[in-house]
Amino acid sequence: MQVAGVIHAYAAILAERTGFRALYLSGAGVANASYGVPDIGITTLDDVLIDVRRIAGSTRLPLLVDADTGWEDPKRTVREMIKAGAAGIHLEDQVAAKRCGHLPGKKLVAASKMVARIKAAVAGRTDSAFVIMARTDAASSEGLDSAIRRACEYRDAGADMIFAEALTELKPYRKFANALQIPVLANITEFGKTPLFSVAELASAGVRLALYPLSAFRAMNAAALKAYRAIRTQGTQKSVLGEMQTRAELYEFLNYK
Repeated sequence: MQVAGVIHAYAAILAERTGFRALYLSGAGVANASYGVPDIGITTLDDVLIDVRRIAGSTRLPLLVDADTGWEDPKRTVREMIKAGAAGIHLEDQVAAKRCGHLPGKKLVAASKMVARIKAAVAGRTDSAFVIMARTDAASSEGLDSAIRRACEYRDAGADMIFAEALTELKPYRKFANALQIPVLANITEFGKTPLFSVAELASAGVRLALYPLSAFRAMNAAALKAYRAIRTQGTQKSVLGEMQTRAELYEFLNYK
């Protein structure tokens, strides 16, 4: 299952019309795109819920949401996410002052504290179909064996799926999948530690979900910057007109007629 990262409602429409079957709202996407800040735990549950409601209201596809560390109240977080229209969340085992999973200097909580987060999240579930995914960042700091042990504890605490962050080879994914026997997600984000494995490669290693959290966002940013620079330096947007979505195309995706 390919899970497409979307940063707003129109991106969700584009992804759905392209044929994706599941969507994702990144915590970094909310922080960067909606609030113009780095992804270091600044944004709140209420900040994220604004984008969840907008995206969930624009598409029929299930939306997985990055819930960071649960904002100190995973039970409430789950209840509010369900009300907002999300299909699932993932919680991570970093400390509250979190860092991107592909950067150095991450600090993890004890496995027991993460287990408590998961149990609280499960207790908040008012919809049996709502997915609670546990992310572990332990592989890069504690080693693969420790990460798998943590993931097994998270599964036993009630996690439906596991987000194995920042793995650098296919073999560790296979070890995760074999040990856990529940769906494992691979985060195929650009410019990080994980190579850009294909879906066929990931499937061969037992991975069930491939996540592309900010691919379109990064492409949008590069295109926008190019347009701004052209307008500013050339005094006109003529040189980038061919790279723009037309008004007719926009209206088609929005079912304007």
